[in-house]
Amino acid sequence: MKLIDLLLGIPLLVGISLAFVGHSKRAAWLNIAASAVTLMVALGMAFHVLEKGAFSVHGQAFFLDSFNVFLVFVTAFIATTTAIFSQSYMLHEQKSGRVTGKRLKLYHAMYQLFIFAMLLGLTTNNLGVLWISLELATLATVLLVSLYRTPSSIAAAWKYFILCGVGIALALFGTILIFSTSSEVLGHSNTALTWTSLFAHSAELEPRVMTIAFVFLMVGYGTKVGLVPMHAWLPDAHGEGPTPISAVLSGLLLNVALYALVRCKSLVEGASQNAMAGQLMMGFGLLSLLVAALALHRQRDIKRMYSFSSIEHMGLMTFAFGIGTPLANFAALLHMTVHSLVKSGIFFTVGHAAQSMGTQSINGIRGLIKYRPGIGWGLLIGTAAIAGFPPFGVFTSEFLLFTAALQSYPWTVGLLLLGLVIAFAGLFRHVQPMVYGTPPEQTHIVPVNMIPVYIHFGLALWLGLAIPEFLANWYQSAASLLAGGQP
Repeated sequence: MKLIDLLLGIPLLVGISLAFVGHSKRAAWLNIAASAVTLMVALGMAFHVLEKGAFSVHGQAFFLDSFNVFLVFVTAFIATTTAIFSQSYMLHEQKSGRVTGKRLKLYHAMYQLFIFAMLLGLTTNNLGVLWISLELATLATVLLVSLYRTPSSIAAAWKYFILCGVGIALALFGTILIFSTSSEVLGHSNTALTWTSLFAHSAELEPRVMTIAFVFLMVGYGTKVGLVPMHAWLPDAHGEGPTPISAVLSGLLLNVALYALVRCKSLVEGASQNAMAGQLMMGFGLLSLLVAALALHRQRDIKRMYSFSSIEHMGLMTFAFGIGTPLANFAALLHMTVHSLVKSGIFFTVGHAAQSMGTQSINGIRGLIKYRPGIGWGLLIGTAAIAGFPPFGVFTSEFLLFTAALQSYPWTVGLLLLGLVIAFAGLFRHVQPMVYGTPPEQTHIVPVNMIPVYIHFGLALWLGLAIPEFLANWYQSAASLLAGGQP
């Protein structure tokens, strides 16, 4: 049996099993165990690519290179730590009556199905299957966003479903346009949607058709990334769904949607031989950064606030991938890693804070350092890390991004700096009273598991202080590949 079979088979089979036993006390441990085994398989695949380079599996059905295998590992790692966090979190939700045993079945089953969809999208070599995987992830997370079955959670789920449904339909049309020109070169078969074949023959594809296709892909997959102005679903989905789902939405789903966009960008640039696709990504990235930074100041819900922070950072990554130089790609890959680690860690902390205070309202959360020091320090350190304070990895990736922007598009540096300063002010404007204010009289004793938080923040700190040589070489290989190298 190949590693790819285990990587995809474990979450799929365990997800099906949890649909029947997800209400039992052991279900959370099965969820953790399945995620941990998937992580071990992902680690094995990563070392295989590191030692032997890119390779295909099952003919040309699956393809792994330095770009997607690192995302496979990040996805499996955060899926595991989120499963660990959700064990105590969802137990408290059940005890408080917010979820029933039947909904716990749904939660555990859809969680593993979501992980399966993410891993399928990252490893498939077919643009059509990539589209299907993102649609499957949407359907799974729509059910998770509406888990509490309150009017606001159902409204958020419908908003998510409709907006992302429209977006994914536009991405499908863009994929069809690619097939319409690639089939003339590669024939009417699966090969015409196989990414490695498309990349090898990208110069033969019709440039005007590919350019039009990328516009639809940019809007379609950009909706899943959460780019402005297609972002309206994201704050509602984060605010109304269970906190573990907020962690994987920010840490995983947005990454995979951006991965799909970057893969398509490389095809369009090979066909058109110009920078239109990259410049379009830069425009959407800058707009997302500035709008999200301003929106941070107007938030009243803690999870919605950090969801706008996710939009801000996805804008930075999109901008960096749009520049497309090896240094900019390196910065984007590093930022993708540290943002996933820090933001999911922040949402773990936010989940504990909201349960302890009995509210997600920013005004209702006060004095965390005095009342629950672990949660308070976690929120403060996480916010400092995501705001770009040194020596955390976010500072390093943003510094590299500024360097790449100065080399290629120096006029954008002022806009980048403006957006980051506004975002920094918006975050600490709200976080300071939540951490140092006077705690309310009514509080709740809840189980708290800060180990995943410490692991995530510790790794982000490590990547800021010194990137290991093997990881730096890994990022360099992926960055060169995205800048036009051979897969």
